[in-house]
Amino acid sequence: SDSKVMTCAAVWRMPKELESGSHESPDDSSSNTQTLELLCHLDNTAHGNMACVMWEPMGDGKKIVSLADNNVLLWDLQESSAKAVLSSSAALEGKGQLKFTSGRWSPHHNCTQIATANDTTVQGWDTRSMRQIYCIENAHGQLVRDLDFNPNKQYYLASCGDDCKVKFWDTRNVTEPVKTLEEHSHWVWNVRYNHSHDQLILTGSSDSRVILSNMVSISSEPFGHMVDDDELSDQDDQHQEEK
Repeated sequence: SDSKVMTCAAVWRMPKELESGSHESPDDSSSNTQTLELLCHLDNTAHGNMACVMWEPMGDGKKIVSLADNNVLLWDLQESSAKAVLSSSAALEGKGQLKFTSGRWSPHHNCTQIATANDTTVQGWDTRSMRQIYCIENAHGQLVRDLDFNPNKQYYLASCGDDCKVKFWDTRNVTEPVKTLEEHSHWVWNVRYNHSHDQLILTGSSDSRVILSNMVSISSEPFGHMVDDDELSDQDDQHQEEK
C-alpha cells in the first residue's frame, strides 16, 4: 500500500468574534462551535515533514517561518493571506540528527533572528541572509524540546529538554548557560516566559508537573522592582509548583 504520513502546515482565519481586538466574552447561549476558514497551505512537499511554524512577532503578520526536516523556510503571505510564497530557505548541515524539533522567533533585533533546536543543538539564524549567527552544541545532554526568548532582554534565550533541565543562555556568549534549573524529574517539553514579568518562567514536563519559577536574578528587573509579592525575595530565586 502507498500509505505515507506527512505532517503539514496551513494558515487559517479565526472567527471575527475570537479575534484579539474583540474583548467580548460569548455567553453560554452563543457558545456554538465556530468554523475556521482555511486561507492557504504551506507547500512542504519538497522539504519534508513540518516540525514547527512561527509567525513574525511584530509587523503586518505577512511573514512566517516553518521548519521542515532539516530546512528553514521563510514564507511571504500574499493576496490577503490566501497564498504563501517561499521567499528564502536554508538547510541544516553537520553531524547528528539533522531534523528540527522546535524553534522560536525573537521579538528583538527588528525581528531578524530566530532560534532553532535539533537533537542536542541550539542555533541562531539571521532571517535576512538565512545564515547561522550562533551555535550552542550540546546545549542539553539529550534532545532539546523547546525554546523561548526573554521578551525584555534581547540576548536571553531559554531552552529545555529530555535531560530534565531548563537552561538560560546569553546568545552573545554561549560557552555555558547563565543559569540552569533542575526542578523536573522527567523530560521538559515546554518553557515560556511571562510576557509582562520576565522573571516568571513556566515549564511543563512529562513528570506530570507544571512549575512556575521566579528567576529574579536573571530578569530585566534583577532587584525585584517588578515583583509585587512581598514574600518573594529580591535576592533568591523562588519556585512555586502547581500540580
